[in-house]
Amino acid sequence: MQTRPVSDCVHCHICRRECAFLSKYEIDIGDTEKLRELAFHCFLCGKCTEVCPLHIDGRQVVLDLRAERVDSGEKAQIIKDYKGLVREKKDYVYRNWKHASEGCVFFPGCNFPSMYPKTTAAISRMLAEHGIGTVYECCGKPIAELGLVEEEKQIIERIKSRLYDNKITEIVTGCPNCRAFFGDRLGVKVTGIFSKFTELGIGSRVDGDFLFYLPCPDRVEKKWIEEIRPFINGRIDFIEGVECCGLGGSAIKYESDIAESFADKLKDRCAAQPGGNCNPDSGNRSIVTYCASCTGRFKRSGFGEIDHILTKVSGTNEAPDTAKSYINRVLTRFK
Repeated sequence: MQTRPVSDCVHCHICRRECAFLSKYEIDIGDTEKLRELAFHCFLCGKCTEVCPLHIDGRQVVLDLRAERVDSGEKAQIIKDYKGLVREKKDYVYRNWKHASEGCVFFPGCNFPSMYPKTTAAISRMLAEHGIGTVYECCGKPIAELGLVEEEKQIIERIKSRLYDNKITEIVTGCPNCRAFFGDRLGVKVTGIFSKFTELGIGSRVDGDFLFYLPCPDRVEKKWIEEIRPFINGRIDFIEGVECCGLGGSAIKYESDIAESFADKLKDRCAAQPGGNCNPDSGNRSIVTYCASCTGRFKRSGFGEIDHILTKVSGTNEAPDTAKSYINRVLTRFK
């Protein structure tokens, strides 16, 4: 769908009503001067883009404003403000390509192995039986979302070089953010893990009715849901009205109150379900997602009833390991 420039905004306030961040500051996506000052307060969830009747890409507007601030002389301060993230992700310190295989590799991303080390290992073993190795790397999305355009380009070129050196023609992603961020930028096929499971005839079908919390990059196309559907023996519905898990766009640094409110919204949506919650032990539908960042963030915010559907399809039923997530990520360097 053709998007329109932000200058076409008619200030209908629909985006403001649907977004906790815009609502807090009483601005629309077309208030670019005010939005420039608050660009790093936005969760980049894309809700404004989704609801805009004029098809203005609000998420891209904010990304462009962040990049403008980097170019206008704020780069050093932005890097300082996010020094931990930049130090780890810009030249990913826990990368590990020693198990790369020619042709096709599994790319779980950085957060999935952090939260689900046992499931990562299980999937790696399943894929290894089909000649597919596992590489540990960060896609670069966290750096790109800080408006660090040059660093983003360097990351993409570095990954492309490694793919070329290892004669890799397909990446299988375990993370919807990685898949959306890569798009067609790498010059190789980028496949979701559930599609690869279907292709190889592996993975378990799961009985039950499920409520899915849709991660930000798949809200519109629902590409992953269609790929997950063959593994579900039951009904699939969606949780609506929760913009983000709270990790999007690194905005939690400035908007921790809004980030915490997302978990409360999720609780409210579950309370509205038949039976009063989403707890399967109470005879209700399980609530699941397919983003490790979402499960980890919601658990840390006090909502522990959300599972990652990949742990069920792979048979591990592993809970997110929020207590040792950083250690788990460090250990990928030595696998």
